[in-house]
Amino acid sequence: MVRTIFVWSCIVIATLVLGILTLLTYPFDRKGRIGHHCARLWGRSALLANGVKVKVEGLEQIEGKGPFVFMSNHQGSYDIFALLGHLPFQFKWLVKKELFSIPFFGWTMAAAGYISIDRQGTRETVEAMNQAAQRIREGMSVVIFPEGSRSPDGSIQPFKKGGFTLAMKSKVPIIPISVAGSREIMAKDRLTASSGEIRIKIGNPIETEPYSLKDRPALMERVSETISRNFDLITKSGG
Repeated sequence: MVRTIFVWSCIVIATLVLGILTLLTYPFDRKGRIGHHCARLWGRSALLANGVKVKVEGLEQIEGKGPFVFMSNHQGSYDIFALLGHLPFQFKWLVKKELFSIPFFGWTMAAAGYISIDRQGTRETVEAMNQAAQRIREGMSVVIFPEGSRSPDGSIQPFKKGGFTLAMKSKVPIIPISVAGSREIMAKDRLTASSGEIRIKIGNPIETEPYSLKDRPALMERVSETISRNFDLITKSGG
């Protein structure tokens, strides 16, 4: 309980301090570079406060390249902190629209340039997707959790198609990311914090150019199989 109180206190303080900095610098930081550095520091602060170690393998395959659409499985709350703190790219998150309505937190995400997506499939969703695809083609990478939410039991859930549509519209490679260990640190529907190690494996880039929209199921299956296979590998390597 003491650890949990300490960890959440640190996260709240870091959110307020770095969120205010992001909002104050927003008028001078339209490309979001300062906002991303603040988010990266936010992620590392949460990891440090909880004594979480992060081990990453496979980065050498994508260094100096991009833009990409990163797709990761979603095991627990600390996935976000681990990817922010240890994925050495400037990127934006694809975030469900509801989160932008949270006072202060939503304002900060908007100032950082994160992309709001409405899952209802409205005309606004299509427009937001087209705008996001254009920004990616212009050089911006994004990170997506294709499961849509954290896994309730540790297994990899079925993927949603929205992120794949975005990747295909953008015509940039998908980078499959497998994350293990974060569920044991803070699982879905649990606020208590435990220390531990998060293992991240970066898979080989998967080109989207050869796929048309009618081939989307095949692309989804390929990415899902890659993430699942690498997830099994790093889960076993972690004991």
